[in-house]
Amino acid sequence: MRPASVGFQCPSCVHEGSKSTRSGRTPYGGERTGNPALTSQVLIGINVAVWILIVVTGWRSSPLIDRLALLPRGALFNAGGGQVVQVTGVADGAPWLLLTSMFAHVDLWHIGFNMLALYALGPQLELAIGRTRFLLLYFVSGLAASATVMWLAGQYSQTLGASGAVFGLMGALLVLAVKVRGDVRGILTWVGINFLITVVFASFISWQGHLGGFLSGALIGAIIVYAPRGQRPLWQFGGIAVVAGLVALAVVVRIAALA
Repeated sequence: MRPASVGFQCPSCVHEGSKSTRSGRTPYGGERTGNPALTSQVLIGINVAVWILIVVTGWRSSPLIDRLALLPRGALFNAGGGQVVQVTGVADGAPWLLLTSMFAHVDLWHIGFNMLALYALGPQLELAIGRTRFLLLYFVSGLAASATVMWLAGQYSQTLGASGAVFGLMGALLVLAVKVRGDVRGILTWVGINFLITVVFASFISWQGHLGGFLSGALIGAIIVYAPRGQRPLWQFGGIAVVAGLVALAVVVRIAALA
């Protein structure tokens, strides 16, 4: 592993992703793109744009937070000055919060870390698996993180940030490094440090989202890189669809329990 701006670069993973095929596809069946960093850059741009909107509309008191952050069940919050606001949760008819919370940040350190990690890890994975599979990995991992928060976090606690999706990338990159028999000590150290930080600062960091994102990312990564070569797309997209279906089922069951 080589130290990068955030996390690590995996030379073996990059080398594997750089392999060319006659069909112009990545080693794991994805369509090769001219700029494997573009998808991560677009995601970073969306996250930064949403953060700027939150800052200019009141920052920590911005009404956008209540409209974007994940809240399992609706609650009344003290908005200051004796004002109480009613916030709708997922179980009360706002399922889009499972997705919008992935693009919302408040603290500068939070968005800074997540976007630097996405900048460092995203291009390596897209180079190896292709844009479509990368996007599925990112979003399904993020939604799995939201589902884990729904089950394991407090029903009236608000959660936001791209951390779940980013931890999903970490899990997938670890699986890829194992697959190509690269030196995994660096990425294991990086993952361990991040989980240690999560545990130490669990009072304001969502360990539930980090855990759910990492495990789902590792599972999806395994589905992508270990799929039988002969029927690779069928196994890959079918397997990811099963994971997404289980995530959706978990959310539906939790909503029924909360309602």
